[in-house]
Amino acid sequence: MYFPSKDPASWERRDPESLGLDTSALEIASQFANDSDMPWPEDLTHTNVSDDPPEYSEKLGKMRPRGGPAGLVLKDGHIVHEWGDIDRVDLTYSATKSYLATVAGLAFDRGLIIDVDRRVADDIGQVEICEVRSGKPLQPFASSQNEAITWRHLLQQTSEWEGTLWDRPDTADWNRSLDGGGSGIRDERKKPGQHWEYNDVRVNLCALALAALWKEPLPDVLRREVMGPIGASGTWEWHGYRNSTVEIDGNRIESVSGGAHWGGGVHINSYDHARFGLLFLNGGVWNGQRLISQKWFEMMRERCDQNPRYGFMWWLNSGGERYGKSVPESLYAASGAGGNTVNIDPANNMVTVTRWCNDVPGMLQRVVAAVK
Repeated sequence: MYFPSKDPASWERRDPESLGLDTSALEIASQFANDSDMPWPEDLTHTNVSDDPPEYSEKLGKMRPRGGPAGLVLKDGHIVHEWGDIDRVDLTYSATKSYLATVAGLAFDRGLIIDVDRRVADDIGQVEICEVRSGKPLQPFASSQNEAITWRHLLQQTSEWEGTLWDRPDTADWNRSLDGGGSGIRDERKKPGQHWEYNDVRVNLCALALAALWKEPLPDVLRREVMGPIGASGTWEWHGYRNSTVEIDGNRIESVSGGAHWGGGVHINSYDHARFGLLFLNGGVWNGQRLISQKWFEMMRERCDQNPRYGFMWWLNSGGERYGKSVPESLYAASGAGGNTVNIDPANNMVTVTRWCNDVPGMLQRVVAAVK
C-alpha cells in the first residue's frame, strides 16, 4: 500500500491500466458523477435536506455554499482518477457520523470505553455537564428510559433516547424517509435496542457523551490522534451549533454536530476524505503506524441486528442492498446527504470519494466495472 506525503500535490498518480483498471470505464464513471449533480442550490442555508417540519428546519450550525460534483478514486493508495475541485472544502453532512464513530473507537482503544455494551450512564453519570446558554445542568441519561442506553445503542442508532438537545426533540427525527431502510414507521417509543432510526438528535447526543468522556473538544482529539498522523491539511473543520457550548467539569467545550443536517459537522476537502478512507482501507494502520485497533476495525463493521446495512455509524453493503450486487458486499461507506461519501472497497483495494453526486450506487457500480 502506498501512503502519500502531507503535500497533496506530491500524491502519486498512477496510470489506471498499470494497476489493472480500465481508463475509459473510469472516465465513464466520472462523467456519470458530473451528470448526476445534486439538484440543490449553491446556497444551502434554506435547503431542508431531511424534510424537517417547519418548526425544526432552521439551521443551527455553520453552513457554506456548495461546490459542484467532484471526487477521486484510489487504487492501492495511488490516485488513478479525479474530477472536479477536489481541493475545495465542502459540507459533508452525515459522513460526519463516521468521523464521530472514529473518536468513539479511539476512546475504546484507550480504555475510556471499557465495553460498548456498558451503559453510558455508568461512564459519564458523574461528569458535570452544564449548558452554557441556560446555565442549567444536563443529565441526559438520568431518566428510566435513558439510563439503559449503551454505547452500542448510540453507535448503531438504536438508543431510543427520549429528550430535547440543542432545541431539537428526538421526535423531530422520527420516521425520516431514508434509502437504506431501517425498522419502519412507528408512532410509539420503544426500549433501547429495539428500533433502528436515523436520528441526528441522538447522534448529537453521542457527540456530547464522547466529549464528556474525553473532557476535551472532539475536533482536538481527531486532529491529534488521526488527522495529524495521516497528513491531513489544516483546512478541515468540525463545528457544533450556536447553542451547543457546554462546560464539562468546568472546561468550556463546543459539543459538535454529528448528524449535521442542521448545520455544522465536518467540513472537509476530497483529499482529506481520501486520506481518512485510506486509513480504514489499510485496517486502521497508516504507513506502519497503527492508529485504530484491529478490534475496533472489526467491531465497527458488525451488522446491526435491527438494520444489517448499518454498523457503528458506517453504512454496509450487506446483501448488496445499499449499493447493488455488482458492488462487493464488503464495501462500507461514510455517507452524507448530497452524495458526499467516502467508499471503502477492500475487495478491490480501492477508495472512492464522491461530492454532490445524486446517484452514488450508480457511480460505484461504474467504478467497480473498471476493474479488469
